[in-house]
Amino acid sequence: MRRCFLEVRAAGGYDEPAMDKIAALKKTELFGQLSAKEINALSEACVEHRLKKDEILFTAGEESKGLYVIAKGFVRALRENAEGREQIIHVERAVTTIAEITVFDDMPYPSTVVAAEDTEVLFISKGDVKRLLTIHPTIALSALKLLASRLRKTAALVESLSLKEVDQRLAAFLLREFKEKRLKKLKLPTNSVIASRLGSVREVVSRSFAKLEAEGLIKVDEHRNAELSNEKGLRDYAER
Repeated sequence: MRRCFLEVRAAGGYDEPAMDKIAALKKTELFGQLSAKEINALSEACVEHRLKKDEILFTAGEESKGLYVIAKGFVRALRENAEGREQIIHVERAVTTIAEITVFDDMPYPSTVVAAEDTEVLFISKGDVKRLLTIHPTIALSALKLLASRLRKTAALVESLSLKEVDQRLAAFLLREFKEKRLKKLKLPTNSVIASRLGSVREVVSRSFAKLEAEGLIKVDEHRNAELSNEKGLRDYAER
């Protein structure tokens, strides 16, 4: 993974077309309710940046200066254990915000965030966010709702890691992916990436895929395209 160094650039300074900051801000749960004038003012205060796949946006323990809006692409938030194994805590796709908690607790970033593909982000400083919170308490309520949702996902992850076997975790992961993308077929990431999501290792994930295929629940071709063969059966497998 490469470290990203955020640079302040005017929109006209990019060789590529400037991203539509206003459109991105309007789509977020936190800032979508602002007036056109307020959105325009906030967009002028944003710092835009492009990350290549596997570039690090920030690292766990790093001092937080604000939050980010994922305008395009998606990122993985992860932690590394004592043995150096990565555990993906959550994945966030455009358009949403990330690192909101550090605005409220003034603590360092709790996880390392890495671009999972070429990604565009907007940085908003703590000062700008806090000023908006004092003017618009509804933004604080939206932030609480967002953080509560993240807490529930983290609690579900802890439960899964504690109580579920890897093949059951894989079944649940695939169900979520099929549901989120609203597809019966999807392109899978590498088994190493999936292992990071499931708190396992590549070899165990490979065996778990073989189990699910043997049960007739999924089919995976040589190009890592997965097909959902038995949705109810896969759900039952994940919950048993």
